Amino acid sequence: MPTRYLDPKVDLAFKRVFGEHEHLLRSFLNALLPLPDDGQIESLEYLTPEQVPELPGLFKNSIVDVKCKDARGRTFIVEMQMLWSTSFEQRILFSASQAYVKQLHAGHNYASLQPVYALALTNQVFDRATPEYYHHYQIVRQHEPRRVLEGLEFVFIELPKFAPQSRTDKRMQVKWLRFMSEVGDMPRKAETDPDASWREDPDIAQALELVEAAAFTEQELEAYHIQIDKARIESTVLEDARAEAKAEGKAEGKAEGEALGIAKGKAEGKAEGEAAAKVQMVRAMHASGLDLVQIAQITGLSRQQIDDLLVP
Repeated sequence: MPTRYLDPKVDLAFKRVFGEHEHLLRSFLNALLPLPDDGQIESLEYLTPEQVPELPGLFKNSIVDVKCKDARGRTFIVEMQMLWSTSFEQRILFSASQAYVKQLHAGHNYASLQPVYALALTNQVFDRATPEYYHHYQIVRQHEPRRVLEGLEFVFIELPKFAPQSRTDKRMQVKWLRFMSEVGDMPRKAETDPDASWREDPDIAQALELVEAAAFTEQELEAYHIQIDKARIESTVLEDARAEAKAEGKAEGKAEGEALGIAKGKAEGKAEGEAAAKVQMVRAMHASGLDLVQIAQITGLSRQQIDDLLVP
């Protein structure tokens, strides 16, 4: 019988691999972050996750995070985002900035501050303007990008876009991204893949052992499937709500605007259409089983506004 593996992008499996095994997280970060040859991570210490505010559009069941610090004092924040939201960028920026500021204890000077690296992997495409899946951000001088303001660096990776350029590419970055992208499809893909050499790397091999279904208890497997179901429901509701709101707002705005025949009419008609679409969106989410807190996170509306929209 083929070996069954859990999807490492899901919270339970992700943290089993990277939240409990320092050497695997170290290998993962060294492979995916743009660190210089003389700046490779040699050891890591796990940190307690920092408290960050709930932001509209974020699902608490869809975010996985691991925080750690190396021997040089550099901080690394790793986030696995199952569902993309523009608010996710705000969360990453807030979390990294907070980690940078919190280094400065009483009696210390600014020279003691060490860099903070934020690595965010997403299971959805967020930048459709480019085929690139690896996005590296730094604070640079506008007219001279080679001048970098050190301190904060961000890497966003769109996993759905990733595909190895060659099936024989042996770089660790490719091996780890294949682990994150393909293991969720195992055993169907992995058992028929003629190139199994990437899975023979010691770190990858151990990571695969850790996400074998047989390594989890029945209770853990049940929790894993609940996490998958929640992410699937959230994704469906969010996509349907966005599509419906966009279509309804566009249709209503166009019809009303054309009827009035003036720019003001178009604007007012579009606004009314968007308002009607928002009502339908909120009611659809509520009917799908989402509670008021989740609806508020998606829409940015207050609890009172949601209550008002749910009134027939």
